[in-house]
Amino acid sequence: MEYGLIAQRLSHSFSKELHARLADYDYELKELSTQELDAFMIKKDFKAINVTIPYKSQVMPYLDSIDSVAEKIGAVNTIVNKDGKLYGYNTDYLGMKALIEKNGIEIKNKKVLILGSGGTSKTAFAVVSDMGAKSVYTVSRKNGDGCITYSDAYEMQRDAQIIINTTPCGMFPNISGCAIDISAFSELEGVVDAVYNPLSTDLVLNAKDAGAKAVGGLYMLVAQAVFACEKFLNKEFSDQVCDRVYEEILSSKQNIVLIGMPSSGKTTVGKGLAESLNRKFYDTDVLIEEKTGLHPSVIIKEQGEESFRNIEAEVVAEISSVSGAVIATGGGAVLRKENRTNLSKNGVICFLDRPLDSLITTSDRPLSSDRLSLEKRYKERYPIYTSFADFKVSGEKSVEETVSFIKKEMNL
Repeated sequence: MEYGLIAQRLSHSFSKELHARLADYDYELKELSTQELDAFMIKKDFKAINVTIPYKSQVMPYLDSIDSVAEKIGAVNTIVNKDGKLYGYNTDYLGMKALIEKNGIEIKNKKVLILGSGGTSKTAFAVVSDMGAKSVYTVSRKNGDGCITYSDAYEMQRDAQIIINTTPCGMFPNISGCAIDISAFSELEGVVDAVYNPLSTDLVLNAKDAGAKAVGGLYMLVAQAVFACEKFLNKEFSDQVCDRVYEEILSSKQNIVLIGMPSSGKTTVGKGLAESLNRKFYDTDVLIEEKTGLHPSVIIKEQGEESFRNIEAEVVAEISSVSGAVIATGGGAVLRKENRTNLSKNGVICFLDRPLDSLITTSDRPLSSDRLSLEKRYKERYPIYTSFADFKVSGEKSVEETVSFIKKEMNL
């Protein structure tokens, strides 16, 4: 290959489409086993490559020259082949720094915990040290080699102000899970998660709920790619390029999640929106029927609402890992916090706000089959819809008007 990315697993990677927005070259994603790495590096059959988990340190012995920043960190993520000689750089450093600065997370004179001990951890350590952190602790499952354990962090570093996650915890395809319980840190001000898929991990969402500034790693991914591309092509990009590509990638990866009462038009609008944007469309009620072989109304009647909600939660968790889709949810999906959390990981939430007088009752909706039940559900759910939604649109507009409004709201 000429240009590309090497790693052990790359099913989660956005790098190919990212580089396609930066330059006109073929960028290949190449998975290599540890046994294959040696032959690949010795052959040097590439012009320039990026390197990610777990090879950022392993590639260094093959290089003829290593940039001082990469040497200091002990990790390389960018390699350029110049007439048969391999030159190594660490653009993750610049990407991490750009991510922190972009989101206004103050590092100077702060106590910082870095979760994980791999190449990205070493990069984060160098970045925050250079930005003037008061103290920095690397947290790992085992102590030694400059690391403290998670137990040590909970017991002795509870006043940490910044937490940076460099572990793969919460990364696609296993998007559930949190590397650390942020509720233990009462002085927490900011959280940075290097994971970019999903767009917001449990760690980021939990930190936001706790009132801290928190951000996922997508901007870091874009920034390091811009700096890597500069190395690949020996050219400079303007400052605006990074922001432009970030916004494009973010928009393409965000799910549009439709919430609202039964009969508010989520399925009809969702199909129209998906067709207009050439995106996949998912309806959680349809997915439940595909999973169980039973219509949701049958499950509720025969097994009870609690059983249905358990199945619904499983389906929501599964579909939340996709990106760039349109998702219509059942009217009561928002009732469970776990559903709201999962839908938020990759989703922008749109509330189709159809007035109560315009909603209809139908026999295939046992929880709102009569007017009294419908009014009760409406009053119960409306505050949740409004607080959970990123924006809302009137449910009385035509399908075409609603689709147009959503696209405009999301700059699509």
